[in-house]
Amino acid sequence: MAHSRRYFFEAQTSDLCRSTVMLAYIQLLYEVEREARQGNLNPEQRRELRQTKSRPILEDIKNYLQTEKPKVLPKSPIGDAIDYTLSNWEALLRYTEDGELEIDNNAAERSLRPIVVGRNNWLFYGSDKGGRTGAVLSSLIASCKRLRVEPFGYLRDLFTRISTHPNSRLDELLPDKWLVAQRKISGAHEET
Repeated sequence: MAHSRRYFFEAQTSDLCRSTVMLAYIQLLYEVEREARQGNLNPEQRRELRQTKSRPILEDIKNYLQTEKPKVLPKSPIGDAIDYTLSNWEALLRYTEDGELEIDNNAAERSLRPIVVGRNNWLFYGSDKGGRTGAVLSSLIASCKRLRVEPFGYLRDLFTRISTHPNSRLDELLPDKWLVAQRKISGAHEET
């Protein structure tokens, strides 16, 4: 949905009226998502809310776009925005059928940004082994960030413990398991 919105945002310079209508429709969809977040709804409740509120908005959007498509130049910015949205219609509806899905993929794209920005720097790891090591570290750091684990603290603890940790229990040092263990340790310290 964010990509579709961007097309309409950019089309404002050439067709303010149609773009503004579409941006308003898309804003209504995001307001439904805000309502779901504020209500701390579980996935099934989110799906029901989307079916009740978002689906009718999406049907209005589709009808509007199909009505407006013949009235615009196909290669104009608004024509591109309409074509993009209608050609990806099934994908744009998918989030309404599963409460686990988000309305857009902005979070996933944000998590990839450091990789894209650093890509040129990584050409100089020095060897294939260095590249693999960098990939593993990047993956660990991304997992830490996703779990809200402070990466430097995790890696410092990992590097001090890994040489004496049994090979058969290395999975205990993964960020998610490490976080659980740290919470248990913190809880034990607070009780004493």
